[in-house]
Amino acid sequence: MSLRRQPTIPDISDLARGIGAGERAVIARAITLIESHQKAALRLVQELLPSTGKAIRVGITGAPGVGKSTTIDALGTFLTGKDHKVAVLAVDPSSARSGGSILADKTRMPRLSGDANAFVRPSPSSGTLGGVAAKTRESMLICEAAGFDVVLVETIGTGQSETMVADMTDFFLVLMLPGAGDELQGLKKGVIEIADMLAINKADGDNINRAKAAAAEYRAALQILNPRSPNWSTPVVTYSALTGAGIAKLWDTVLEHRERMIKAGELEARRREQQVKWMWAMLEERVFARLKSDPILKAKLPRIEAAVAAGRMSAVLAVEEIAVALGV
Repeated sequence: MSLRRQPTIPDISDLARGIGAGERAVIARAITLIESHQKAALRLVQELLPSTGKAIRVGITGAPGVGKSTTIDALGTFLTGKDHKVAVLAVDPSSARSGGSILADKTRMPRLSGDANAFVRPSPSSGTLGGVAAKTRESMLICEAAGFDVVLVETIGTGQSETMVADMTDFFLVLMLPGAGDELQGLKKGVIEIADMLAINKADGDNINRAKAAAAEYRAALQILNPRSPNWSTPVVTYSALTGAGIAKLWDTVLEHRERMIKAGELEARRREQQVKWMWAMLEERVFARLKSDPILKAKLPRIEAAVAAGRMSAVLAVEEIAVALGV
């Protein structure tokens, strides 16, 4: 009889030293570790914590097809050209049936993937609520401890991903396409309210006038919404990820926002709030993990689900029974 070999957990102190030295293989190995081993992840993050928090954290979202990866490739390359070290955490959609993930972001970011001053890490969402990989926050801290001074977090742009990314970054960028008429009708108010900037992509060639028209419509729409911060009015800019036009202005806006937030004390306050939200998110994750792993609960759940589906038990009573079994 053969025994299944247990995965070897690397020495946490050695990992931390390698991360601090910016060793790319060690960084990748550390992110893989936190995605697969909870207790080791806790120890590693705690050890790295004093070396984190100095990077500019930017969340980037937008509907599929808007050009998120192309934009990040252009923006990241612009930043490395300005002597920044850029880490990209790109969440790929996982198959709802197989759990598999395309993980194609590296092919969509050809320049950045080969840049010595950049680190691109695609991670599968694996069914995580909102399409944000469960360990994105920890991955971000690892990248900061490795000396990356800009961290870009790309979401798949569906579900609750926008809110989740806004809750872990300093600046939230929402990308749009020209032709605002139809898009404006279907635009989720919540996304606009948490956006720190709207950027209209593909403002090149015959699209330039359409992009300008779209920007005007979005600016008008923003007038009737309450801004996310009393110290910042959400701007609308146009740019082209293809030609690079407007990329410099886009980044200047991120820096202007940061300067204002620091001056008003809002950046520090936002990060404190994010830490508390991270705590609650991890607690929810721990409780849900117990639902899946506890043998007694696993045995009860099919019966409870069947009773709810058949109308013999209300959802309220079912939740109460599960909560009692959990001891909460």
